Formats: sequence, structure tokens, C-alpha cells
Amino acid sequence: MAAERLINPYDNLKQTLNLGDGKYEFYSLPALGDARYDKLPYSIRILLESAVRNCDNFQVTEANVQSLLNWSTTQHESVEVPFKPARVILQDFTGVPAVVDFAAMRDAVKRLGGDPQKINPISPADLVIDHSVQVDVARSLYRNLPNPGGGGGGPRTLPSGVGTGRTPHGVRSHPYRSQHGAGQIVRSQSQTTAQKPVCQICINSGFPQTSDVCPFHGLKSGCADALEKNQELEFERNQERFLFLKWGAKALKNMLIVPPGSGIVHQVNLEYLARVVFNVDGLLYPDSLVGTDSHTTMINGLGVVGWGVGGIEAEAVMLGQSISMVVPKVVGYKLVGKLGRLTTSTDAVLTITKHLRSIGVVGKFVEFFGPGVVQLSIADRATISNMCPEYGATVAFFPVDEESIVYLQQTGRDDAKLLFIEAYLRANRLFRNYNNPEEDPTFSEVVELDLSTVAPCCSGPKRPHDRVLVSDMKQDFQACLPAKVSFKGFGIAEEQLARTVPFVIDQQEYTLKHGSVVIAAITSCTNTSNPSVMLGAGLLAKKAIERGLSVPPYIKTSLSPGSGVVTCYLQSSNVIQYLEKLGFDVVGYGCMTCIGNSGPLPDPVAEAIEKGDLVACGVLSGNRNFEGRIHPQTRANYLASPLLVIAYALTGTVCIDFEKEPLGVDQDGKEVFLWDIWPTRQEIQVVEREAVVPAMFKDVYAKITEGNTRWNSLDAPEAELYPWDPKSTYIKSPPFFETMTKELPTMEGISDAYVLLNLGDSVTTDHISPAGSIARNSPAARYLAARGLTPREFNSYGSRRGNDAVMARGTFANIRLVNKFMSKAGPRTIHVPSGDEMDIYDAAERYLRDGKKVIILAGKEYGAGSSRDWAAKGPFLLGVKAVIAESYERIHRSNLVGMGIVPLQYRDGDTADTLALTGKETYTIDIPDDLRPGQLLNVKLSDGRSFEAVSRFDTDVELAYFRNGGILNYMIRHML
Repeated sequence: MAAERLINPYDNLKQTLNLGDGKYEFYSLPALGDARYDKLPYSIRILLESAVRNCDNFQVTEANVQSLLNWSTTQHESVEVPFKPARVILQDFTGVPAVVDFAAMRDAVKRLGGDPQKINPISPADLVIDHSVQVDVARSLYRNLPNPGGGGGGPRTLPSGVGTGRTPHGVRSHPYRSQHGAGQIVRSQSQTTAQKPVCQICINSGFPQTSDVCPFHGLKSGCADALEKNQELEFERNQERFLFLKWGAKALKNMLIVPPGSGIVHQVNLEYLARVVFNVDGLLYPDSLVGTDSHTTMINGLGVVGWGVGGIEAEAVMLGQSISMVVPKVVGYKLVGKLGRLTTSTDAVLTITKHLRSIGVVGKFVEFFGPGVVQLSIADRATISNMCPEYGATVAFFPVDEESIVYLQQTGRDDAKLLFIEAYLRANRLFRNYNNPEEDPTFSEVVELDLSTVAPCCSGPKRPHDRVLVSDMKQDFQACLPAKVSFKGFGIAEEQLARTVPFVIDQQEYTLKHGSVVIAAITSCTNTSNPSVMLGAGLLAKKAIERGLSVPPYIKTSLSPGSGVVTCYLQSSNVIQYLEKLGFDVVGYGCMTCIGNSGPLPDPVAEAIEKGDLVACGVLSGNRNFEGRIHPQTRANYLASPLLVIAYALTGTVCIDFEKEPLGVDQDGKEVFLWDIWPTRQEIQVVEREAVVPAMFKDVYAKITEGNTRWNSLDAPEAELYPWDPKSTYIKSPPFFETMTKELPTMEGISDAYVLLNLGDSVTTDHISPAGSIARNSPAARYLAARGLTPREFNSYGSRRGNDAVMARGTFANIRLVNKFMSKAGPRTIHVPSGDEMDIYDAAERYLRDGKKVIILAGKEYGAGSSRDWAAKGPFLLGVKAVIAESYERIHRSNLVGMGIVPLQYRDGDTADTLALTGKETYTIDIPDDLRPGQLLNVKLSDGRSFEAVSRFDTDVELAYFRNGGILNYMIRHML
């Protein structure tokens, strides 16, 4: 790289901030003296600052800076610009392959005579282990907390005649139970109050304890057998992966790995990891990030620009490289008014999700402004930003304001940092006053929502943007049942609509029917990061207990907070005991039910659902509810606030009109309606002010890397190079660098390549990348079986992302893949030289064994869908040298380049059909030594014909990656 490229032409913009005893430098954007700057959306200003600070006229050029300054024009022109985020965040499922690649890079550097210690993330990286724990055990074994409301905490005798009559809803009646179906009867076993030990450290700090193991100090307290058992099973299943990650935590510098049991990645990011403004050796600049999870956008609520990407882009940023993006349009979302006394931030985000989905914001930024923003806490804003992927935007940005600084104080951030954060943002005009319309920038378009119009609602039954008002829920669900199978239909025959199925648990009979709730989960960082809805749920539970209400014991209830802080303030406010009384015990600290780790239903419940072909329901405070995601036996799943999760659990059904029908009757025989026990926002705010204090955040996060007994007992190797276990089926050294040399290889063409797959339009990364369960008749299954594993031990492709042998065998294994070589969809192809039909992996392996190169033919939008690293890594391991397509999804094309695969595009008007390509020919692609971005290349066919195709290397940086064999190879040579 030429030395002059490293000179930043904008160094003259550096200015100094003197704050107390501190002296800081920063790149002043107002010093550009460009009137266009003050009209830019605040989110675009963040991109501009990164471009100015990182300009080297190689990765980031002055032309890129001008493209961002000229945003009002370039937003309409599909102009690409590089972006260098400040850091990366990962969760364990997507983070394991990244750590595997770093370990393999160290091996390569060592083999080539370099120093392996140089291979570390250049940009800070944080990995939170949160995707592995599941709800195997839900309720705790103990149900003996006193009932302060007189609702019966001790032994309870069923009144004479109870258990013989039937309510109109077909369940055995009881005066203390709900009247709304789904098995309404209490347990008949004796309940006694027992004295429980407590964590004296927390008691001395003013935090009462009611759980078996205090999550902060590891001391025994009350009854958290569910939490303990789930964590035990998590470590049993994931020991290999955890051992490897623990090695990474020790060996890799500039990378923090947060142990399992600590919380959910996005909530830990919000409460602890977010810098808002970086200070690196006295240079200040905005925090920004990419993450290997789509809900990375949650941090946008704190004024940090960030979004989800695939593993290859994340690794590029970790290695100090930029990622490419199209200059986005920015939708200004104006908020006015304030939420009503009975509405929650969850209601607001579900309303906004439906609204923005209908407008169409895919690929755009959304930036919130207007006086209504001031009425929202940072936790409220983070809830709205979290669901950005559900309404399709790239980011959902709330610029930093006074409330942001207050939140940073509340969560225990250092006062000295708060001083330079605010001063820097104000100096660079990145600090907002939402009540001052003169600060409003220019947007691509503006839409508005009056928060006072938001009403309590849920979303479902199959999509997060299908909002249903709570007042309409009963009618809407009943309309879905007979409707044609669709996002709002289940196709239930008329004669089956009233079907009921009795079953027995704990020697008591219950009844399930369509609409019965069988999973009720307070889960997901979307809501557990928000004290207002969590404390609101606790207050609702308290009032329910005081009125003698309870939850049917067969409903799988659970509470999985996103951090230990949640448990702390639920204990401090003294509401956790009421949540536990209703069955909402803390079952783990991780994503759990929200990502489908809901665990099994009780056998009698599962059998009843199957027997009656019932549309059973899950209600959860999560962010996604696609069919089959939450649990295979809950065909209907509704997203709701934690308060509504409890409400529907109390009734045991979604077929209730809360306006007209009571939850049940209290101990005096009086009907109890939902709004009788619903806490107002004012009630919640009073408790929140008293219960949520900075000391909690400081105490919990001071110990964030200490882990727990199980994590600390893992005997991970302490070495700069990872000692790969050849017997492991989870972690394996990938072959990406086995033949790599220190010298740059000469540019070679592709000669006499066969077509591995002949594909049509819209082949997505879901078709390409391994995902889901491992089919028993697949190449991956044969590989695992040959190593002594039984089908029940296969686990999923997601859990085995650290093993390239499994992932290569699962590439293109989608049963819906349409290959023109085959008469029906499936993961099969033709080995062209022999004409044999076989699994795609087996054909690729045969070509490799015979020394033959392969390519892929494709149609429009090749690689559409979510960015997935294995959608590029997998084809590379199958020996694919090039893809010839009509068009590409932008990020997937970049990922192919990152793996050293040539992306070619037919010239306008050309397709495989117009060129009469059968895929049975062999292809020779001439690649000159002086290849330029966008150059036309000649493709020769074995039948003597030829055609030209565009090389989709779009920048000099991409060509540098390709010449090195991929981005990881490029970085290895750079480090030598």
C-alpha cells in the first residue's frame, strides 16, 4: 500500500476540547464549513464523521465524504460508500465461527513464520453467550410463598361440590379461578410456607432475596431450581463450544467474551457495553457498531448507530476493514403526544411496526424526532429500536439528548466519561433537543404518530407486524381459525371449531381447545430491558395474587431476564415473589423462548394438542413470532407486553374480551376485570424511581467477566494457539489457509469448470446456508454417524457452525432448492461428466477429488435475504470458483469476494436462457493480471461459443482481497 494513501486529507479539521483536567481531540464536522452539514439527518452525520476520520483515499476516499455530504442527491442514486464502525458485537451462535477463524489465522501466521500474537481483533469486539440456554424446566418446585392479599397462601381445601360442575367454558369450576377455559382449576396438593435462606450481602444492600442462588453473589436463597437446572443442562450440551470460547476469552486481545448466564447480548450492550462516544488515546469519536444479530439495532435507542450483518462483514470490521453500504434514504418519524395511562412501550412498538411495515422502509434508515420523543425513556426508545428488523429498516435511530445522559448516569457510567460524551456531541452538533424544531434536519420523507392514539395491543398470530388491538383479540383469533391457511388463517373445518380435549396433570383434569394458552413467557431484550414494563408486570402479578387469581399449572410460564439487573430491581421492589407465585420464575439469563429455545411442553399437554389438532397459543414479550419459531406445537403466537403475557396466562386463553369478560372472581365472589388490577404508568414510575438505582448496574457489571461456578470450572487451554481436538464434532480448524503462502499468488483464470448447480431467480441465503435441524439422510448426518453420534445427538447446524465439515455438507441442503438439472426441488444435482444424480456435497467432493473446478449459474437476486457467512464460506469449501448471475444481493456479492469467489454478472439483456446455456458445458474464464473493477471478462464454452460478463469487483479494495484469496488471507499477509 502506498504511503501517501495513509495521509488523512481532513486532519486539518482536528480541534481540541479542554474539560477539567482532560484534553481531547476530535474531528470537527462544523469546521468543514459546509452548509449541507446542518441539514443532514443525525444518523447520516455519524456516517460522515466516520468517513472523515478514516479517510485514507484507499478504503475511504474524499469522494466518499462528498457522497455523504451530498446526501440529499446521492440517496436517490444507489451510491455505495464504505463505513468503518467503531466496534463489533456478537452472540455465541454467530460468534463461534468468527473465533474459529481467528484461531485458524493464528495457526497460519505461525506456519508462515510470523507472530501469532498479532492476530487479534483490531476493532474492539464483544461476544455475549446468550443463545444456548433453553427452558427445559419452567416453574420452580416450590409454590409456597405467602399470599399477602388473603388469596390463600397456605393449605387450601376445595369447597364442597367443586370439581364436579362445569362452567360454560367446559372446565371444572372453582370460585377462585378464572372462568375462561383452558383448564381452570388450582392444584389440590397441600401448600405450606417454609423459611428460606437469603443472600445476606444483598439483604444488607437493601435487595431482598427470594431465589435459590443470588445471581450477583452466588449465595443460596429461596427456590430457583428451574434456573439451576436449565443452566446445568446448558453446560452439558455446550461444553465443547464453551471451552473453545473460554480459550478465546483468554487468548484474544481486544475481545471481551461475556460468560453464559450473564444476560442477553443487546441488553448487556445497552446497559454496559455501549460507549456512546469513544475515547482512544485522547481522540473522541462516536460509538458505532455492527453485530452478528439482526436486533443489534436496539442500541439505536441510546443514540448509537448500528445494525446486524453477516459473519464475514463482522470479521472484516474486527480486522479493521470497512464494509460497503448504499447511501440510505432516511425516513423521519415524528412523534407527538404521550402514551396513555394504561398503554406501554410494547404497545407503541407494535403500533409503529405495523405502521412502518405498511409504508415500506426496507433498506432505509428511520430517524425519530419531535416532542413526543421526550416522553419516552431510553428503555422505551430501545424497545422501539429493537424491533427495527420487524419493520424492515436498517436502523431506527434516536439521536442523543439529555435523557440519554440521564440514562448513562442511572446505569452507572463514569462521571468523567459523561462529561466528554456530552461536550463532544454538542461540539459536533450531534446532540439533540427534541423540543426545538429548528434542529430538525431534512428527511427523505416524514411520517407522524400521535402517541396518545396508541392502544393496548398484541401482534400475531404468525407475524410481528400483524397488530391486533386487545379489544379485538377474541374476535380476530376466532376469525383466523376457519380462514384459509395464511398468515392470518389456520384452515380449521367448521365442525372442528368447538373441539375440546381433556387431559390430566397432577391428578386433575383440564381441557384444551383452540386458543388455549400453553406458553406464557416474559422474555427477550425487547422488553426485559425496560424497567417500566417489567415492574408493571410485577405490580400486576401482586394485584392478581391479592385478588386470589392464579395461573393454570400446566401453562409453561417463564421469566428470562436480559440481565441480572432485572432480577435485582424486581427483588428490590418486592414484586418478584408475586411473579413466582404465578409461575413466572427466573429460568435463565438468555434469549430462550424468544429464539425458540422454549423447551418441551408437558407430555399430557402436547398429546392433547396433537390429538385435537388444536391451534394452541404462545404469548411472549419477544420480537418475532413466525410460524414454527416459538414451539412446534404452538401454531399461534402473539407478541405482547409482559403485563399482557401475565393477563393471558391468568385466563388461559386468547379468546377473551377483557372489556366485557372478567379474569375470574376473587375470594369474596366478586368479578375481577383486567383493568381492576392493571397498574397505571404513574404507579409504575413511582416504584421505578425507588427501585432502579445505579448501584445495581455497577454491582452486576463489575462482575460481568467473572462468570459462574460452571464457567469457572471449565479447564480451557491457555495457549496462543488453540489445540484442536480431531475428535470434536463442534469445533474444527477450517481449511481456509492450508495452502496459503507468504507470497502473493499470481492471478489465474478458471479453466474447464463444470457447473455444480444451475439455478434460477431469487435463490436466497436460506437456500444456500446450512440452517435448522440436520436431516437423518443428509451428508452431514452421515458424517456425524460415522463418528459415533446417534440422530438425537446431531443437534442443529446452528450449534455446529464451528465445524466446517458439517457446514460444508449442509451447504445448499435446503429441501426447497430448485436446481434446473433436477425434475423436483431438493438438495440434489447431476455430476455432469458421469451423468450421475447425487447429493450436492457428494458431487462437489467428486469434482474436487478429480481435480475439476466448478462454478454456479444463477438468475436474478442471487443471495437475497439475511446476510449469512456460511452462504459464502460453504460454496468456497465446495470448490466453487465463480458464480455467474443476472444480479446479486449487495452484501452477498461482497461476501463472495471476501471468500475469493469471482462474482460475474451477465451483460444487460443476457441470461442463461438467451445465451442457450444448458449448464452441461464446461466454462473457461479469462482473468487478466491487470484486472480492473467492473471489467468485462471473456467466458469460453466447451462447445466453441463465448460471451462476455461483467466482473463484479466494484472497488480496488475488493480486488486486493481477491488477489490475496479472500479478506482473511489479505489480513494474514498484512500482519506478516
